[in-house]
Amino acid sequence: MKNEEIQSKHTLLMIGIIFVAFTLRPAITSIGPLTGHIRAETGISNGLAGLLTTLPLIAFGLISPFVPGIARRFGNEMSVLIGLLILGAGIMIRSADTIVLLFSGTIFIGLGIAVCNVLLPGIVKQSFPKKVGLLTGIYTLSMGVFAGLAPGLSIPLADTLNLGWRMSLGMWTIIIITAIGFWLPQLKIKQTSLKSPTQNKSTSPIWFSSLAWQVTFFMGLQSMVYFSVTSWLPEILLSRGFEIAVAGWMVTLFQFSGLPANIIIPVLADRLPHQKGIALGIGILCLAGLAGLIFSTNKIIIICCIIMLGIALGAAISHGLTLIGLRAANAKQASDLSGMAQSVGYILAAMGPFIIGFLFDFFQSWTIPLILLIFITVLYTIAGIGAGRNLYVLQEKPQKNQQSPSTIA
Repeated sequence: MKNEEIQSKHTLLMIGIIFVAFTLRPAITSIGPLTGHIRAETGISNGLAGLLTTLPLIAFGLISPFVPGIARRFGNEMSVLIGLLILGAGIMIRSADTIVLLFSGTIFIGLGIAVCNVLLPGIVKQSFPKKVGLLTGIYTLSMGVFAGLAPGLSIPLADTLNLGWRMSLGMWTIIIITAIGFWLPQLKIKQTSLKSPTQNKSTSPIWFSSLAWQVTFFMGLQSMVYFSVTSWLPEILLSRGFEIAVAGWMVTLFQFSGLPANIIIPVLADRLPHQKGIALGIGILCLAGLAGLIFSTNKIIIICCIIMLGIALGAAISHGLTLIGLRAANAKQASDLSGMAQSVGYILAAMGPFIIGFLFDFFQSWTIPLILLIFITVLYTIAGIGAGRNLYVLQEKPQKNQQSPSTIA
């Protein structure tokens, strides 16, 4: 009976994680297709419009180092609920009828997402230590499904249903409320913190680990490319002759193209003795997609490039989250590494949409911004190859038997 109870709790937790993952991208990815509507009504520039994607990432970076401490104070379950409530409040505030609330609500969205973002890898490491790759794949796949639906639905909600861009963005509170409902059973289960009986005895801060920095740079720089593409792909496609509604669905195609990679890459990474080849493959595919957007005007080729970018960046985010689990020796270390990677990483990522918008305003061309994304892709590929070494952070030595600590049983 005890085993059945444990299995039941794990099933409830898995369902809760999936629904929390549903909430972690729509509030951001729904902005891109509506950028033109927002600029037209508010009169803001491309650079300021880029802040609507950048501000959540800055909030990610600022709050992430403190999230493990919040979890140790209130427990993982309550902390995730707090994150969902902040996220829902941010979406409602952003939909209010002033520019100040538009930007301040966007900051709250980032804070709420950051709490859940940081805690999920540690929760997975703690509750499913032998299935890190599989569970990471499941929740990144779940995250990707709604990340893909959001941009495609933005224009139909705003224009076809005549809801306007504010209500179009505000509709995502529905999925927040649903996720809270599925997460509430976790509060009835004993509150857990990210302490571990097998905690690494080393007192060296994780911030002094070169391996931790490689994971961080991979996470941050691939996110910089991902959020830049998510924010500005509709505008890039408009300049290539696509209609706005079609451009929105191209962002959905971009997001959905990465869904198979979301679950395949973590499982593959979990089974390999090292993950250097995965990072190299992701980088090559991303470079090919970006190059096609620069040099081709053929719509079929552009669509193929969007699919390549979707596969590469879908693989990159799931691989980055998997590396956090694989490079950590225990749940607390996974939480600390997650806090570091998502702090510095998302501050780096936050620069992307703003810089890309600024460069387009300055050059009135998408060529220079896309070349910058190619350079960033090269950098994150190098970081990913380093992060793919079969080592633990802090210990900085090969894992026993050259197997990851979370190899699926």
